[in-house]
Amino acid sequence: MDLGLNQKVALVAASSRGLGKAVAFALAKEGASIILCSRNGDQLLSVQEDIMELGVDVLAIPADLTIYTEVKHLVKEALNHFGKIDILVTNCGGPPTGGFLDFSIDDWEKAITLNLMSTIFLCKEVLPQMIQRKQGRIIMIASISVKQPIDGLILSNTVRAGVAGLAKSLSNEFGKDNVLINLVCPGYTKTERVTQLASVISTKRKISTDEVINEWASQNALNRLATPDEFANVVVFLASEKASHLTGVSVQIDGGFIKSLL
Repeated sequence: MDLGLNQKVALVAASSRGLGKAVAFALAKEGASIILCSRNGDQLLSVQEDIMELGVDVLAIPADLTIYTEVKHLVKEALNHFGKIDILVTNCGGPPTGGFLDFSIDDWEKAITLNLMSTIFLCKEVLPQMIQRKQGRIIMIASISVKQPIDGLILSNTVRAGVAGLAKSLSNEFGKDNVLINLVCPGYTKTERVTQLASVISTKRKISTDEVINEWASQNALNRLATPDEFANVVVFLASEKASHLTGVSVQIDGGFIKSLL
């Protein structure tokens, strides 16, 4: 199936590892040019070299997405190089684990900046040229916690719900400009972040990391965690021309973890 991504330009946030890296590779395999960004410059260059082997143009720009001036620089450099951004995939690492009383007001402000404001910064800079060209796709990576809060993740549960509200609101506002905006909600996926989370929980509960991961796997219908590639394939479809009448949707990629009808 031709997904119509050849000659498209995609900016994938936090793409030096994990879900962002998997999405960048998946889009490149479909012929899209890629803009990578991450705070880890060395890791970013390694990913750039690997993706370039697929025969696409790849631009790697170190950037801290929690700092608006760095996001502005990132998007400016990307537009100077490619002349356009067709696809934006917003993404950022998760905030610390813990309950409500574990965190200070400063912790809350950092979580809001990390997950919500970074998404707003990117949309603020990328959307205008999409609107002008009457063409664009924005896919925001959140979490299943926007549909079913997860114990011990109070910061993520709260702040990512704001990302879901932003995605739906923007999809309503800019649908007339043919800018399609959707939310993807990964469940437990085999990434470094999930392994680290399992390690923290295993220490608190005095069980092995494997036991924690097996418990998570047993809670979904498929009895296994997703791979980053399985997640990335859904993002690629939403970014493609085949998803031309999908906007404002929230897609959980969780193997059936969420049990509600909607």
